Amino acid sequence: MTYRRWFVVGVAFAVIGALVAAFAIFYGNFSPRGYIEDRYTRATSRDIGRDAIAYTSNRTPSQVADDVTGAWKPADQYVDGSGVYLRYDDDSLVILPIAAGSLILLERMRTAYPRYHSTVGNHWGWGRGSTVRGGGPGSGK
Repeated sequence: MTYRRWFVVGVAFAVIGALVAAFAIFYGNFSPRGYIEDRYTRATSRDIGRDAIAYTSNRTPSQVADDVTGAWKPADQYVDGSGVYLRYDDDSLVILPIAAGSLILLERMRTAYPRYHSTVGNHWGWGRGSTVRGGGPGSGK
């Protein structure tokens, strides 16, 4: 009788493992970064140093933003004539228009905020664990 119980437990774990594996295969990475990596075309020639990793799409910036925000809600979002700027906990996603669609720049917040501050200003808030605030006397008080 005890062997049967262990067999049932083993089968249950195998089924759960198969479901988790199937979910991972069909739905890809579990972050905005992974979503971009899985769905858009890598464009290494458009990278900004080692900081901003570039991807392209033949869709407009607003279409790309709708796609991404439908899957991953950003902490903050700013849109103007220059593009769409999305802030997540650790990453930023900047979607700029190019002649053939969009340039998508994926970058960590620690380098993206200083780069795009003149555009997004205070539109990218500080909430949800962001660590881009400067240090020094009186900071965070």
